[in-house]
Amino acid sequence: MSCQELARDIVRRALEAGATDAECTISEGDEFSASVRMRELENLKEAGARGAGVRVMVGKRTGSAYTSDLTEAGLRQMVASAIELARITSEDPFAGLPEAEEFGSAGGDLRIFHDDVGELETGFKIEQAKAAESAALEFDPRITTSEGATFDSHIGGRWFANSRGFSGGYRTSSCSLSVIPVAKDGDAMERDYWFSAARSYARLERPEDIGREAARRTLRRLGARKVPTRKVPVVFEPRVARSLIDHLFEAVNGEAIYRKASFLTDKLAERIASGRLTMIDDGTMPGGFGTSPFDDEGVPSRRTVVIEGGVLASYLLNCYTARKLGLKTTGNASRGITGNASVGHGNLYAEPGSQAPEAIIASVRNGFYVTELMGFGVNIVTGDYSRGAVGLWIENGELAYPVHEVTISSTLGEMLRGVEAVGSDLEFRGSTAAPTILIGEMTVSGH
Repeated sequence: MSCQELARDIVRRALEAGATDAECTISEGDEFSASVRMRELENLKEAGARGAGVRVMVGKRTGSAYTSDLTEAGLRQMVASAIELARITSEDPFAGLPEAEEFGSAGGDLRIFHDDVGELETGFKIEQAKAAESAALEFDPRITTSEGATFDSHIGGRWFANSRGFSGGYRTSSCSLSVIPVAKDGDAMERDYWFSAARSYARLERPEDIGREAARRTLRRLGARKVPTRKVPVVFEPRVARSLIDHLFEAVNGEAIYRKASFLTDKLAERIASGRLTMIDDGTMPGGFGTSPFDDEGVPSRRTVVIEGGVLASYLLNCYTARKLGLKTTGNASRGITGNASVGHGNLYAEPGSQAPEAIIASVRNGFYVTELMGFGVNIVTGDYSRGAVGLWIENGELAYPVHEVTISSTLGEMLRGVEAVGSDLEFRGSTAAPTILIGEMTVSGH
């Protein structure tokens, strides 16, 4: 029996056991990870997993269970457990599967599975990690050691079926290569990193290029100093600007909205940001890490404009949060193989502007260029923002010297309204992305 047939069979079993509605997810995958340090193999992991999960409705009561035992006895026990749980839970008037007209699958070639990832030999992947680390170590004599380089790959599949006639599945592939060099100058030591990730090995950056970029980023941190506390413009490089997109996702997540646990609650159609900011969630982008033909409820993936020219245009919703808010799902249901769906995102990004990052930096007379953030000082309920930061000080439009041991603070609301420039350098290295972003003023706290 294929995985797709098995998913449909589990749904049938659930209905026969007393469920009024049911849905099943089957997932399988093979993971690989090889880490080297100082040119020697340090860790090697290869693992495979396969499991099934079922969610059942008994009226307005919900229960779920999962198993990695796909024998007859294992499946029977999983279905019985889900039915039993449903019968002892309380009713929820907003629970339920999507309506029949909401099911479907995004068309076209989404390019989320490539054979070349599965064809890579173990020895070759280890050599890729060694090549990246060697390129970093050989870049400059001040690169004295390394925290290692890692090559990861994953091949997986996901199949879904429910009692309302929807059935579908897809396979995915991905690989990534990263390196973390350490530089020393006198008593000072600094580290930084660089990485590349793609659905296909053919789209991965060359290991030598990854190593050299990691080394360059590490060296520019040597000689870092503190700066006096002041209010100045702050430029987020793309690697850290995408963290702002992560915070915005939390704030537009339907679960936070219906619980009134977001500073963007009840703000639909209001201007919440600079007109320079547009944020889009697109689950149909070919080759994207957040791309899939349908969400985890069987609703087609789609492109949703979340913020348009500074105006909050949409929240991100699954069926449950949409019902709670009196809205329609945006196809953003997300879950593992069991349990109720939460809200996830596809490829979530800030639309690029027209300015080159060099031009944005050149426009700042005195400010802070942030290259790394630390800590978790962000409150989505109030919007308060305070995080440790590392980067380079900008003087007269040029990167002057490295800075460390400072904190940048503001509120997310003020930061959004204070976006003065958005760069042209949008690049995806994951499912969230942002180009260079200039915020007009934040407090940089040093000494």
